[in-house]
Amino acid sequence: MAEQSCRPIGHHRRWLLGVAVKCNFRGCCFFPPRDQVNTSLPCEQSLLLFCSNSTMEKLLEVSRRLVMLLGCVLLIAPSGSGSSVLDDVAALLAFKKAIIEDPLSKLSDWNPTEPDPCAWSGVTCSPDNRVEILNLSSSSLTGFLAPDIGSLSSLQKLTLDNNTLVGSIPREIGKLKNLTVLDLSTNQLVGPIPREIGDMQKTTKIDLHVNWLNGAIPPELVKLTNLVELRLSNNSLTGTIPASNDSIMVSTNREDQIGLCRLSQLTDIDLSYNFLDGDVPTCLRKIERSSMVGNCFQNNDIINRPVQQCENSKDGDKDNTIGGSGQKSLLQPLWLLILEVLTGISLLTILSLCVITFLRRRNARSSGNSVPWTRAISWKENTVISIDDDFLGNVPKISRQELAEACEDFSNIIGSSHETVVYKGTMKDGREIAVVSLSVSVHYWTNYIELYFQKEVVEVARLSHENVAKMVGYSKDSNPFSRMLVFEYPANGTLYEHLHDGEGCQLSWPRRMKIALSIARVLRHLHTELQPPFAVATLTSSSVYLTEDFSPKIIDFERWRALVAKPVFGNGCVVNGNGGPFNGIMDSRHIRFMDVQANTFAFGVILLELISGKASLSKDTGDLLDWAREHLDQPEEFSKLVDPKLQSVSQENLGIICNAVNLCIDSEPSRRPSMNMIAAILEEGVDTSTATALRSSSLAWAQAELAIS
Repeated sequence: MAEQSCRPIGHHRRWLLGVAVKCNFRGCCFFPPRDQVNTSLPCEQSLLLFCSNSTMEKLLEVSRRLVMLLGCVLLIAPSGSGSSVLDDVAALLAFKKAIIEDPLSKLSDWNPTEPDPCAWSGVTCSPDNRVEILNLSSSSLTGFLAPDIGSLSSLQKLTLDNNTLVGSIPREIGKLKNLTVLDLSTNQLVGPIPREIGDMQKTTKIDLHVNWLNGAIPPELVKLTNLVELRLSNNSLTGTIPASNDSIMVSTNREDQIGLCRLSQLTDIDLSYNFLDGDVPTCLRKIERSSMVGNCFQNNDIINRPVQQCENSKDGDKDNTIGGSGQKSLLQPLWLLILEVLTGISLLTILSLCVITFLRRRNARSSGNSVPWTRAISWKENTVISIDDDFLGNVPKISRQELAEACEDFSNIIGSSHETVVYKGTMKDGREIAVVSLSVSVHYWTNYIELYFQKEVVEVARLSHENVAKMVGYSKDSNPFSRMLVFEYPANGTLYEHLHDGEGCQLSWPRRMKIALSIARVLRHLHTELQPPFAVATLTSSSVYLTEDFSPKIIDFERWRALVAKPVFGNGCVVNGNGGPFNGIMDSRHIRFMDVQANTFAFGVILLELISGKASLSKDTGDLLDWAREHLDQPEEFSKLVDPKLQSVSQENLGIICNAVNLCIDSEPSRRPSMNMIAAILEEGVDTSTATALRSSSLAWAQAELAIS
């Protein structure tokens, strides 16, 4: 009877030290032991009656129980304005859910059934179990930066550099009031730097270099009076530096007009390789010049970008303007929509956790055992990521029907694999093309893969070099479902075919040296002249195509195979064009744009193929590297590496090539020189003229004289 008169809707009951407690979401009421309760009265009157008939000792005992019950209520009830360890756990789990790939299993011990984040990888806690440090540097993580990261109110250091984080930096990061170090460098973050970053007033270091960030440097940085180090290099930031004469400051406070010059502790700043213009503020001219190079400044004493690049950047800003606003680019709607979706999902997740906690506690009351919570359905399977087709606005879109006509109704197949089919065709304007069709069904093609597809299309479309096959456009259709990439097609076959499938007679020594120099120069361009740098996914002699005049052009077909065969969806193993395993891309970290060391190694293998005429892997010699290393260590045996089909070889050039190969194939990637150095070595020492090759061979010279006479 007492239970019915005192049972509020949605309650759950506990017995603690002989006192019955009934809790609901509006609060808790408690009862004396059952043998002393008046069952005919509601809970409030029963309590008063009990208190009036009890002794002072019982009142003290009840008071003590009230204090204990208050602690129980604080643990059970959802947190209000304050934060707790549970908030940290929820934020970290939301961070994990936004990660698409974790090939190194760094987050495998982030288990929601064991809510003690202090034992999780990369997490360091304070004595009161609050998360103070999140360090997942170089963890090969791919995904988004969840807005819930802003709920880690005690966080002091956030280090997520050298991963593949995409999307924008969430505005919620400004809620990290205790943050001292923010390192998101060497990722693929896009969009502007959020103005809310100025709210992190304890911050001493901000490192965002090597991303795709655009827009202006936020003037709110002036609030960070403790800032010592600011690294924003290798992005696409535009506008002027806050504090320069041309700066447009948002704040009307006169004290804010001096911008970054107000930050007296700022001693380490790097703004190089962006598209900043205007003047360099006087207060920053004492900074090393290397920290300002590669921009569009008006100062004559600083090495700037070429004028054409600066003008293209300004034109791009105009093209990307929406509705006349200079602050909204075509990229922004995509990431804003993603941010809104993720925020909504986070709220639903928190609500679901509350409901699940309530159900678990109610079940535990009857069973006495707690049932661990498990997530049956993947978050990524249920999450909808908005895709904005305007993201591809600057890349030509070609209809499937037009490609079908060009490729003879897709019957002219020149290559195929489990992931892709390559067709050859001719456009109406006479251009020969190669069409890469991804072999994938609509059920497999999630919005995550679509996002990666579009990102890769934009990335490859920006390549403009005489030795890179130009991307003509792309095609996407829903009925039938298809995704295709269109490249210009050099019709003279691949370097692999000329070296290994034919007699190789068309590739003389000077012609091979010209091909080697051209490949070295294009790799130098991709690695050092592009910002951010670009690495070929799988560089082999099969990915080097030749024009009619034997000029090489790289087509990165394997990049699209890697897109379909990512580790999260398959084993992620990529093989080279002739079917054998290659020292290339084995997981998501190797297909990142910063993986230039693998390209350097691959270039060394191509050099060996050029001078020896042998494939990287064959039945006759086995592994080319194992065979070549027997001779590369002894200069007097360099001649044993030469293709016997070659009649005239410059011994001086051969020595330089062999020394370059030794540098490229060093087993320790960190010791391999950049392609900038390799290209300089070859340009300085290799003579591609026919006369040089003839002079090095007395027999060839005699034959030439006889031919002339």
